Amino acid sequence: MTEQLPRPDSQDPGAAFAAVVALRRKANRLEVDTVVEAIGQGWTWAAVGEALGISAQAAHKKFAATVRARAAR
Repeated sequence: MTEQLPRPDSQDPGAAFAAVVALRRKANRLEVDTVVEAIGQGWTWAAVGEALGISAQAAHKKFAATVRARAAR
């Protein structure tokens, strides 16, 4: 991952907020991609949840539909 994120001028809160949003989107994509890969490799929802600091049930609720959709491709 070499994509550069915007570096805001410290005097420009608008640019700083744009950088925060870009970083959150990138982090969310990385999280989803990693969960899909882990489940594909046989990880349990409990292991995924533990790695993310949430319960197995919370991990399943948040990601199961996406895992199923990508597996159906």
